[in-house]
Amino acid sequence: MANEKDRLVQDQPAEIPTEQGPLAVYKGAQPPAPAWFEAAVATPYTTAFVECEGARIHYQSWGDRTKPGLLLVHGNGAHAHWWDFVAPYLTEDYHVVAMTFSGMGDSDWREHYKMETFAKEELAVCEAAGLFAHAEKPIIVAHSFGGFVTMLTGAEYGEKFGGIVIVDTPVNPPDRERRGPPPVRGGKVYPTLEAALARFRLAPPQPCENHYIMDYIARWSLQKKPIPDDVGDGWAWKFDPSIWRRFSVERPERELLTETRCRIALFKGDKSILWQPDVRDYMRDLLNRQVPFIEIPEARHHVMLDQPLAFVAALRTLLQEWQHSTSDRVVAGR
Repeated sequence: MANEKDRLVQDQPAEIPTEQGPLAVYKGAQPPAPAWFEAAVATPYTTAFVECEGARIHYQSWGDRTKPGLLLVHGNGAHAHWWDFVAPYLTEDYHVVAMTFSGMGDSDWREHYKMETFAKEELAVCEAAGLFAHAEKPIIVAHSFGGFVTMLTGAEYGEKFGGIVIVDTPVNPPDRERRGPPPVRGGKVYPTLEAALARFRLAPPQPCENHYIMDYIARWSLQKKPIPDDVGDGWAWKFDPSIWRRFSVERPERELLTETRCRIALFKGDKSILWQPDVRDYMRDLLNRQVPFIEIPEARHHVMLDQPLAFVAALRTLLQEWQHSTSDRVVAGR
């Protein structure tokens, strides 16, 4: 289904610009960061891997394993460390786990990528991290492309979860113009860390005032790699640059959204270029306007980068409401 594949990678730019990104001005130095951020990313976590259909999948865990589970899922080309400054704020009520899809971050690459395999990776991480062992079913919070995967997980395996939160993942109306997969970029080895950081930018392109967050995730997005035709090492991005040439999907996202078999909530950035009013209305109509719909003010597509504390506050409020409603149902059923 070529058109479906086109829609699912629509949050990528038509072309990736070659000019330097906003981190270039720091010349490899770390931008100043507020105390809350420094404390959050210094919070201890454990790192582990689980095998899923022949690939090692990376995940991280914060907090008490005896608490209910919360799985955090990243977007296209990203990784678990996009949640390092969010996860610690959720551990009072949850055992928090952030995962990395295959072909991205520290997880293995594959010969072929399928949406169904990404969904199985979510299940494998939940199982390995013990999230299914708790009496309360785990919840998934997923950003961008991860939201499409999580819609499939909710449709196919929703009975295993207490709910899913979809963050700025647009399901477009049928008449919305579709773009094809982005041109293949990546694989380049930069001679220095400074040169690589200077090229880092967000996709889709957007301004982000929080350069300290961009710098943090950029550093975790890079790895040392030999420079071709050279004796030294340089820096390259960790993601598989040809992932979308070897990717397939079978079910339309409209179908997945309406067939989700657990609670669902929709988050969006107030200034996101992906969620125009017609997209918002279309998604809410598909769900009969019966689900929470939360807009984060002054946030664009990368909600947790633009307004991290506002995002955390809104998410905690929703999750607490869901926990209380679950407790009420358990008490009523006794």
